[in-house]
Amino acid sequence: MIHTHRSTLPNGARVTTVAMPGLHRAVVTVFARVGARNETRRTSGLSHLVEHMIFRGTERYPDATSFAIAIERIGGSLHAETGLDASLYQVSIPPEEVLGAIELLGEVFRAPRFADLEIEKRIIREEILEDHDETGHDVNVDNVARAAAWPNHPLGFRITGPPENVERFDLRDVRGHFARFYGACNLVVCAAGDIEAGRVRAAVARAFGRLARGKPSRVRPPTDGQRLPRFAFVQSPGSQTSIEAFVRAIPESDPDYMALVLLTRVLDDGLSTRLHRRIIDEHGLAYFVSAGLEAFSDAGAFEVQAQVAHDNAPRMLVEVLRLFQDLRARPVGADELDKAKRRYQWDLLASLDDPDTMAAWFGGAEFFREPETFAQRSARIDRVTQADLQRAANRVLDRRRLTVAVVGDLRRGRLRELRRL
Repeated sequence: MIHTHRSTLPNGARVTTVAMPGLHRAVVTVFARVGARNETRRTSGLSHLVEHMIFRGTERYPDATSFAIAIERIGGSLHAETGLDASLYQVSIPPEEVLGAIELLGEVFRAPRFADLEIEKRIIREEILEDHDETGHDVNVDNVARAAAWPNHPLGFRITGPPENVERFDLRDVRGHFARFYGACNLVVCAAGDIEAGRVRAAVARAFGRLARGKPSRVRPPTDGQRLPRFAFVQSPGSQTSIEAFVRAIPESDPDYMALVLLTRVLDDGLSTRLHRRIIDEHGLAYFVSAGLEAFSDAGAFEVQAQVAHDNAPRMLVEVLRLFQDLRARPVGADELDKAKRRYQWDLLASLDDPDTMAAWFGGAEFFREPETFAQRSARIDRVTQADLQRAANRVLDRRRLTVAVVGDLRRGRLRELRRL
């Protein structure tokens, strides 16, 4: 049985505890409401650079290695990532070391040194190169799809930013971005695991209570300007073509969101579901294919992605679009919907044993809404009907929301065929 508690420090920092008795691992996660959504083309990549720089030492631990040693001596492992709506900084530790982890994270956020900028920039350049081929083109098909779907909005920016921005950023940029977005009012500190909630809250107050309040983070909502399907192609040598059918979707607050969650699982949640059965078992077009759903604070993204032999790219797209049309034209069967619900409920139950998921569920949600309980989410799933799924399919799987991105070495005829489709 888990027990949650939410509170707010006088400076605006929010504290969430998720007590999960009996576990042998705990996490302390700091969520910061800053990401690519808070950037312009000129500052694109700056949130990611700050995330890389923040563990580059404090007054007590003057460099990245000494800070890492301090974390590892208490059995901890560091993890950080930058997203579109938020960034997170997490330490996974034995439950008895939670208070020490809170103090170490608090020190980082109180007075980061931001040392060794040029070293960290070199690391990020290597990270950026992972998405590029030998000709210098971005060949990450998801990057290509998002840039085409949101061409004039930060939702279409790469998290890392372009290489030229990374080259230009200096310490003034890093410190200015940190000062603007890392005030206490933009932070949530969440501890999950076998913890003593009262002691955790007191430790967070000591470690984070002296931070300046700062100004609330704001983002610009995307405009719904897409009226026709879009196509983006990057010519790149390789043994396969990557193809993604990307659909601008809906935020988690939308009444149809839970229906879209189940619709995604009807397509891709096990070897018997529609996407795997059609693309792999029936037509042998790919070794692996996936569907995914991502929700932002005010928008969403639904995508189907696969890698196929170059000549199979048009056939792959045909079958994906037929699957979309099937979901729009005919209600999902009662048995199929029931299976999707059951599998979702099982995943909910399994996550009750995972402190990472609990921290994300209850801590990460604080910026955008009051976190719902698992019982509330389960009840919402139970209420979804076949008609709800078909309505969501007709609303979201609409050609006017569709972007098709292709990265590969295609002959001119195959490329014309894809554009026509």
